[in-house]
Amino acid sequence: MTHASLDTEVREAGFGDYVELLKPRVMSLVVFTALAGLLVAPANLHPFEMLVAILCIAVGAGASGALNMWWDADIDVLMKRTRNRPIPAGRIEPGEALALGVALSGFAVVMLWLDTNLLAAGLLALTIFYYAVIYTIWLKRVTPQNIVIGGVAGSFPPMIGWAAATGTVSIESILMFAVIFMWTPAHFWALALFVKSDYGDAKVPMLTETHGRRSTRNHILAYAVLQVPVAVALGFTSIGGPLYMAVAVAVNLWFLAACIRVWRRDEAQAEADRYAAEKRAFVISLYYLFLHFSALIAERVLGIWGWGGWSGWGFGG
Repeated sequence: MTHASLDTEVREAGFGDYVELLKPRVMSLVVFTALAGLLVAPANLHPFEMLVAILCIAVGAGASGALNMWWDADIDVLMKRTRNRPIPAGRIEPGEALALGVALSGFAVVMLWLDTNLLAAGLLALTIFYYAVIYTIWLKRVTPQNIVIGGVAGSFPPMIGWAAATGTVSIESILMFAVIFMWTPAHFWALALFVKSDYGDAKVPMLTETHGRRSTRNHILAYAVLQVPVAVALGFTSIGGPLYMAVAVAVNLWFLAACIRVWRRDEAQAEADRYAAEKRAFVISLYYLFLHFSALIAERVLGIWGWGGWSGWGFGG
């Protein structure tokens, strides 16, 4: 891989360019789900320790984003959606992004270790390595299952948060991981359906390009169906309860219905209404994780008040 193809003159970068390099939108999702893992865990960190832990996880996520943008600059310049990112647009040099990503990675992992425990730091290090090396450098340009593989890295944050609070991995943190993992393919493949030629132009083997759009629609529905029992199962653990269960059932039915509409359409129908159903499924997917993890946090708050969980609602002992 080389960045020799980036035929752009490097201009002085502003603060906003460095923020963009860290992928703040992705970082916000990481922070939120990691915070949920911290808050719902059956342990109480000191507020300062919690703040430091969240900052370390956020910095680790930003480091992953910088490393991803460094490696992918040569294909980012080919896609409409990404060509104005700081490196392909010539505002930040690739080597500068690499140095920043490596430095932030080391800082985040060491500080999380000092603040909480070795398990949480190890999981953060694994997440950064997985996203930057296994996904971005190794497999993203090799297999049409790149989104599924990359989803592993995005699924770790609540497990890291849980580990930071408890020093353990449990069925609850594994299921939080699984909810995000099962959500990722349908979310990104719905986007790929209406982004259309971007990935093909960049020679990225997205499922839409390698197996066709009908196969992609089939895969979206399959993952939407499979994620329902995973999300519902989380409701029966110690961090679940009637409130979470009601949200999980309603949101999964909402998203599943949107994915069924995507699955039933052919390309002529999709073209006719400018991919409205595909865009709707993608938008609903943006709410999916927020609603699930907000419900888990709400269960925790109700539990503190003595109303949370199945027993707090009179359904358990």
